Amino acid sequence: MDLFLLDTIKSIILGIVEGFTEFLPISSTGHLILVNQFISFNRKFTLLFDIVIQLGAILAVLFYFRKKLWPISNIWYKAIVGVLPAIVIGGLFGALAEEKLFNPWVVALALLIGGIIILLIEAREKRATNAPTRIISVKDLSYKTAFFIGLVQCLSIIPGTSRSAATIIGAMIFGASRMVATEFSFFLAIPTMLAASVYSLLKYNAPLNSQQFFVLSVGFIVSFVVALAVTKFLINYVQKNNFKIFGWYRIVLGTIIIIFFIWKIY
Repeated sequence: MDLFLLDTIKSIILGIVEGFTEFLPISSTGHLILVNQFISFNRKFTLLFDIVIQLGAILAVLFYFRKKLWPISNIWYKAIVGVLPAIVIGGLFGALAEEKLFNPWVVALALLIGGIIILLIEAREKRATNAPTRIISVKDLSYKTAFFIGLVQCLSIIPGTSRSAATIIGAMIFGASRMVATEFSFFLAIPTMLAASVYSLLKYNAPLNSQQFFVLSVGFIVSFVVALAVTKFLINYVQKNNFKIFGWYRIVLGTIIIIFFIWKIY
């Protein structure tokens, strides 16, 4: 198969994976690490590609929530407060985590543990639904709570944890309803992912040829379209459903990954 066509197909597949998994509590980084075991570009271009398709997903969120995010409101300020821990901890330990933890075994373990935690949180959530201190609007989130949610988000430095799962679970632990936790996870994603993407882009200094630029563009567009559809789906889904299905998905996938790589070794 022609190399250009093959790279384009890879771009479409990876764009779909990113767009589909970025905002669901199932770990986009973990899925990309796993998919990259089978299809990928060269290491340096893969790092750039993952950043670009992530930017496509961010743009989808900005587009979907444009009416809530513009003109600038206190949602932005709370999101910025929430991202401060990630900037500090990510800056200090991000490179180390990428070097030591970005492998299928860590992803599998994080998926399993995260899935169990989601099921436990949902069991707790059922009992707390009518609690008088319940946060039922993003406007009711305090800056202190936003900061603590941001601290929990830092767990996503471990691949397979999922940034969205960490923020959603963190928000629910601190008293937010499932809907508020989901919305704030989207809002917090914007400065978090932008900061990480800009930092990574600044470190990339290799020239791009026309073919690579095309591949990046395809991945960006696919990621944007898929992420936009998933954002709409998740907002509608949480209005009537819980996150148990994502907890079980993580457990099943983590188990399959462990079995597969044990089988591969032996």
